[in-house]
Amino acid sequence: MLIDVILDSLIDSIKLLPFLFLTYLVMEYLEHKAGDKMQAAIRSAGKGGPVIGAVLGIFPQCGFSAAASNLYAGRIITVGTLTAVFLSTSDEMLPIMISANVGAGMIVRVLAVKVIVAVVAGFAVDCIFRKRERKLQIGHLCEQHHCHCENGILKSALHHTVEIFIYVLLISLVLNFLIAWVGEDVMGSVILGRPIVGAVIAGLVGLIPNCAASVVLTQLYLSGVLSAGAMIAGLLSGAGVGLLVLFRVNDERRDNLRIVGLLYVIGVAAGIAVEILGITF
Repeated sequence: MLIDVILDSLIDSIKLLPFLFLTYLVMEYLEHKAGDKMQAAIRSAGKGGPVIGAVLGIFPQCGFSAAASNLYAGRIITVGTLTAVFLSTSDEMLPIMISANVGAGMIVRVLAVKVIVAVVAGFAVDCIFRKRERKLQIGHLCEQHHCHCENGILKSALHHTVEIFIYVLLISLVLNFLIAWVGEDVMGSVILGRPIVGAVIAGLVGLIPNCAASVVLTQLYLSGVLSAGAMIAGLLSGAGVGLLVLFRVNDERRDNLRIVGLLYVIGVAAGIAVEILGITF
């Protein structure tokens, strides 16, 4: 069983390599060509910031959530816009789904739910909390996040591909071991049979400021272990490295904790709503 699990995990992960590389190559190209324009767009969005932030946030660019954290630290964007960016940011969900050859319709539906929640929540947050202005010098994207932009598009895409491949391989190994040991039916019933608990737990996983969180959540959902609502809860609360950058550049710790709390509550609430409404992807 041990050898079978290792071989199956290795083979499945290797199959993803070409798709991951091509996906990241395209993303790196778009970021280098349009990254500054996207930051300028969200900077000048004004009251419509949550809409712009939610739409731009769905593109899993290297460090876009980190750039939004810097813009918020300088009070160039509102807390609602930052919340919208964080909620819509999918981190590694999109590359994983594309690599797994899931239907385009499913990807569009997941992204649509995330954008809708992000827009509504962003405007609601702006209505509740007042915007405070404070000028702060904004660093360049590459200075605030280790996106390896200085190495060129090809090397950067290769770096991301190898990094995510390792994550996927390790997660596949752990997941396959658990399924083989516990049993897929038993493991699925623990989470799928408790949709609210699943959303609460997935929301906590999403708060982990690392791309591994989105990889775990997406892999578990595609494997049938995680419900749609739980996946949405985790992907909404997850902001990747954006939270790490926020705590580094924004000196107001209480403000940072408030934003983390908002992400978690909104993500879990949306995940539970997806379960209650019976939304599937």
